[in-house]
Amino acid sequence: MRLATWNVLWRFAPDWRARERGILATLERVAPDVLGLQECWATRTESQADRIAAHLGMHAAFAGPSLPPVPEPPEHEDQAGVRMGVGLVSRWPIAGTVEHELPVSHRQVAPIALEARIAHPETPFRVVVAATEWEPAYADDHLAQTMRLAELIGAPDQAPPTFLLADLNCDVSQAEFAPLAPVAVDAWTIAGGAADAVTLSSAVPFAPLEAVKEMDRRIDHILMANGSGAVVEAASIVDEAVDGLFPSDHFMVTADVRIPPR
Repeated sequence: MRLATWNVLWRFAPDWRARERGILATLERVAPDVLGLQECWATRTESQADRIAAHLGMHAAFAGPSLPPVPEPPEHEDQAGVRMGVGLVSRWPIAGTVEHELPVSHRQVAPIALEARIAHPETPFRVVVAATEWEPAYADDHLAQTMRLAELIGAPDQAPPTFLLADLNCDVSQAEFAPLAPVAVDAWTIAGGAADAVTLSSAVPFAPLEAVKEMDRRIDHILMANGSGAVVEAASIVDEAVDGLFPSDHFMVTADVRIPPR
């Protein structure tokens, strides 16, 4: 199966509608089986995960709030009343979801990590979708959140295979990643991906250049909990513009993974 994770930049500029067309076109081409979304929007009637799933003929789930906080006041009318969250799109039915608050000490609202069980016909498995803190002043929260994610995916050996699809706002060399290293393996590394690969690039015209701690690093990850029995056959970063516009300020990460039937 093909796993993917992508921070899709909510309804921020530039032109979120044009970017969403690029997102859908990219997903048609890449064809993930399971997709984790960060900075995913939701209104009272639908979520971006729902819209993507309907377009691709798949299943969806959404949970919020998540990071970053939505602008107050809204930057334009299409942002008014729209939530920020994480989403999941799956080719197979989503058998159940659990929402986990990540720890905060600075912000008023805790971000949510979405845990889901995927009803694969041969090997049911578990995914966690999340986005973590990014501001250097809140590094203590950032570390506490990756520690919590390590607890969530570090399940006993008898648990279903578990995957983390996340914008961790750190690369594998940074201190905030350290709690995850003992409990999971990095699909990108196993697949022999380049050590200097980037998912938040200053080459994108609307890149958040103020994010010095994260810029020009591989901060978006597909991690596999130890004991999953999964084999990574390939991994890639999808960094193409669509009709001259990058669909997001982040690049999508994919991993082609094989897990043994149980």
